[in-house]
Amino acid sequence: MYAERVLSGMRPTGALHLGHYHGVLKNWVKLQNEYPCLFFVADWHALTTQYDDPQSIEQSSWNMLIDWLAAGVDPERATLFIQSQVPEHAELHLLMSMMTPLGWLERVPTYKDQQEKLAGKDLTTYGFLGYPLLMSADILIYRADKVPVGEDQIPHVEFTRELARRFNHMYGREPGFEEKVEAALARLNSKNRRSLKDARTRFQQNGEREALARAKALLGELDLAADDRERLAGWLEGTGKTILVEPGYLLTEESKMTGLDGEKMSKSYGNTIALRESAESVTKKIRTMPTDPSRIRRNDPGEPDRCPVWQLHQVYSDAATKEWAQQGCRSAGIGCLDCKQPVIDGILREQGPMRERAQIYLDHPALLRDIVAAGRDKARQLAGETMRDVRAAMGLTSG
Repeated sequence: MYAERVLSGMRPTGALHLGHYHGVLKNWVKLQNEYPCLFFVADWHALTTQYDDPQSIEQSSWNMLIDWLAAGVDPERATLFIQSQVPEHAELHLLMSMMTPLGWLERVPTYKDQQEKLAGKDLTTYGFLGYPLLMSADILIYRADKVPVGEDQIPHVEFTRELARRFNHMYGREPGFEEKVEAALARLNSKNRRSLKDARTRFQQNGEREALARAKALLGELDLAADDRERLAGWLEGTGKTILVEPGYLLTEESKMTGLDGEKMSKSYGNTIALRESAESVTKKIRTMPTDPSRIRRNDPGEPDRCPVWQLHQVYSDAATKEWAQQGCRSAGIGCLDCKQPVIDGILREQGPMRERAQIYLDHPALLRDIVAAGRDKARQLAGETMRDVRAAMGLTSG
């Protein structure tokens, strides 16, 4: 069985904002303390929609890495790398494209959604059609069993699971597979053999994934050769030897960070605060934010639920401050600028350590490149182990 491993990545689209921090990066910082994590810059994915204007991708990649480090991602605890520096991603993508039905790609929910959102761009390219397959290769190349995603990305993980099952079924049937499985079972005591056979029946006939999970946990505890363990894992699922690991997902809570206009924080809306934005700019943006439209004059009472500033209080203020803001707004006891000040203070407090961490890498760019080079080497080692098994399963020489 394979070790627990988390994988996640981001497209390099320029400076990250506080929505990215509260929606993704805070979770990464938490996960790096719980699991082995790999975080990568998805620069090839950026080309799927930015193929005609790639000049900014490289610099955006390095800036984004600094933002990650500024947010608290620790290169001593997580592996950071750039996708295009690990060519095994592309090799696995190519090999899986040979056995991926075209209809599977066309039915990915985001395929038509993105075409509609980016209607002004020609997306009738294989790169765009095949990006879910590249995303699956990113996950499967590291045998990552945990992928942090929002609810809208769950279909991508399910697609990856289908691909892994199809690959294992097609290429995991080594010569003499059944005989080798029987020999492996014969080496177990009768209790463990019965447990595995019972779990296999319950999973394959009744779809009981809990039974499969328990059986795989048992496999991890038994004194078995690595090949026998993988054969038995495939036998339990009804495939063959497990070459590509079906990933699971870690559901990420939706970010509560809203933009300056009360809508979701997004560059396309022009309502963002950058992760490392200057204190002067942050102060100006918050002080000029729109508030409850019913508060035309200072002594007009307002309603916090109609005010974008109140939404930021949800993120940055403690219970006492929120109570003060609620009462002060509804009674006109405080003005809108008074109400905004705790939010300004909260954001600047959050950003202070980020700016300090980022400055180290801005002053010493070689440190950042060393981190990424070390991450690349570790990623290539892990990816190389998977590709060795993939090539052997598909009848290709390792060179």
